[in-house]
Amino acid sequence: MKKRFSEEQIIGFLREAEAGLPVAELCRKYAFSESCYYLWRSKFGGMSVSDAKRLKELEAENTRLKKLLAESLLENEVTKEALRKKW
Repeated sequence: MKKRFSEEQIIGFLREAEAGLPVAELCRKYAFSESCYYLWRSKFGGMSVSDAKRLKELEAENTRLKKLLAESLLENEVTKEALRKKW
């Protein structure tokens, strides 16, 4: 899924709000909802751009590892099933 704003842009929006720009005005200026703002604030609040990049890398690595684990568990289950049928 293509995201409309990058992590760097989102952190920039959050910094503008921290600097005193009202949330409603910020949302109108960049055309996103207040719910998006609060969701982003909960995820990226207090982060620097490098922190956000690191978070993205860790999330990608976590997804890859979960997929490997699922494949391994499936392979083990198939092997067990094959051994049960053999005996």
